[in-house]
This record gives sequence, C-alpha cells and structure tokens, in this order.
Amino acid sequence: MTLTGMTPIQSAALWSGLLILLLVILSVRVVLARRTHRVLLGDGGVSQVTVATRVFGNAAEYVPVGVGALALLAMLGLPAMAVHAVGGVLLAGRLAHAVGLSDRRPTIARVAGMVLTYFALITASGMLVVHAFV
Repeated sequence: MTLTGMTPIQSAALWSGLLILLLVILSVRVVLARRTHRVLLGDGGVSQVTVATRVFGNAAEYVPVGVGALALLAMLGLPAMAVHAVGGVLLAGRLAHAVGLSDRRPTIARVAGMVLTYFALITASGMLVVHAFV
C-alpha cells in the first residue's frame, strides 16, 4: 500500500504510530541517561540527564495534541493527503526539534522544529475549526 492509497483513518494511524514511537525512543534515552549516571529520580544535577529529560518532555507536550488532531481530522473525513501533510510536518518538526535541543545550544534544527510543529498544529486547528461548521 502507498500513502496515496490509504484512508484518512489509516493515515492518522500511520503518523500517530510514528509519533508515539518517537516518544518511546526519547523516553528510552532518558532511562539510559539516568542508568549511566546512576540517577534514580529527576536529573540528579547531571546535564546529560537534564537534556534528555527536556527533549522527551518537550515532545510529550506537543505529540498528544498532534495525535488528537490527526484522529479528529480523520474522523471528520478530511482527505488522507491532508492528514498525511499534517502528520508528516508534525513528525519532521518533532524530530528536528529533538535533534536541535539535544545539541545543548541554539541551533537551526531546534528553531526549524518548532516552526514546523507550530505550522502543523495551526494548520490542523484551522482545518478542525472550519470543518466543525461544514
């Protein structure tokens, strides 16, 4: 099956699954950093643990909203390609932001990640509001 042959629900499932997988990977990075530095709770004042925790936390703040938006877009019957566009841009944004934030200094990836994330969420919110009245 190709992206163009998917239903809106399948499209939402694809991007939601990939976004959830990203959260799991980022969570594992926190666990590994804590184990490496023998930190049981919080960051233990270890910068590597602090960074891993914030990278995960930031994704955890945006991914659930995006997954919810993707599900609603699909349930409203928007075209699969619209769902793909929002999901793809959101995933790209979250990946870029995670890479950029992991660098511990301001980077273009961090800025691009937030711009892409905001673009995807604002686009989804606009589509949801418009289709609430259609």
